[in-house]
Amino acid sequence: MSKNTVKNGLTSAELSSFCGQVALILEAGLPLYDGMETLAGAAEQTGENGDVFKTASKRVTETGSLYEALKADPRWPDYLVEMVGIGERSGHLEKVMRGLEAYYAREDRIRSSVAGAITYPLVLGVMLVLIVLILLWRVLPVFQRVLSSMGIGMSEASTRMMRLGSNFGWIILVLVAVIVIAVIAALILSRTRYSGKVKAIIQKIPVIHRLNRRLSASRVSSVLSMMLSSGFPTGEALEMTAKVLSDKDAAAEVEKIRTSLEEGKAFADAVAETNLFEPLHERMICMGSATGHEDQVFDKLSQIYEEQVEDHISRLISIIEPTLVALLAVVIGAVLLTVMLPMAGILSSL
Repeated sequence: MSKNTVKNGLTSAELSSFCGQVALILEAGLPLYDGMETLAGAAEQTGENGDVFKTASKRVTETGSLYEALKADPRWPDYLVEMVGIGERSGHLEKVMRGLEAYYAREDRIRSSVAGAITYPLVLGVMLVLIVLILLWRVLPVFQRVLSSMGIGMSEASTRMMRLGSNFGWIILVLVAVIVIAVIAALILSRTRYSGKVKAIIQKIPVIHRLNRRLSASRVSSVLSMMLSSGFPTGEALEMTAKVLSDKDAAAEVEKIRTSLEEGKAFADAVAETNLFEPLHERMICMGSATGHEDQVFDKLSQIYEEQVEDHISRLISIIEPTLVALLAVVIGAVLLTVMLPMAGILSSL
């Protein structure tokens, strides 16, 4: 999600607030340059990214275009900039800014959910590594020394069980340690110039890939709904949609739809040839195309996919947390049992 935060530290929550304030300025009928100047002044007083807003305000005054002002500053997210351009061209900038306000608010919620989904398992993973390491490195040798000092020898079965428990513990320790180190390394690299490569690797994970495709389908539906409802030709709407997508695979699918239209295929048939939408939603698009209400159908699909993304993340969190707790309990219990059962057998024979 690197495109959701500008390079100087503007968060998704701050972007949502900015879009909401711009929408409020436009809805109140105030000149945009006056409103931007007020926003810049407030940002400078609070000391929060004042330079970003001041630069944008100055360029709005010079060009009269919010799109041109934001486009000239690479610190603004590409998606926001291109959507503002669509809003200005379609004459629905207020609607676009309200949509972006909701979009970045949702991105902030998703980011918080993902942070929670990563942080808690990491803490449990570190705890698991430490506990198993202490058991194998400190506790097991103590038991073995106690038995030796008592002059008690273990049977072959007891020895095998204790060795099995020790080996099992070391295997789990190594696996969990590798996973924890890999996650921490990915988090660190995601904040460097290697963030693109890290993102590409992460998106190949099946669960993340499905989540990303649903998010892309939501973006495609939202932009197409806005463009088509504003009277733009379908081909031009598809061209603009491809430009705002950060998912290159989804952008290629949109371009494929546009190419199919140029070859004379029906819009619904062109969409069905791609993997952007689920079969049920493809039938909805077909009905919308037949009745001339494609914009309304895409607006509905945008809402559906947004809800699916949030529900998918919630389900992942609800599965990961209890699974890790159960794994922690099973590993510790197994290691202890392989030690205590031989000990109990030896002591009962005395």
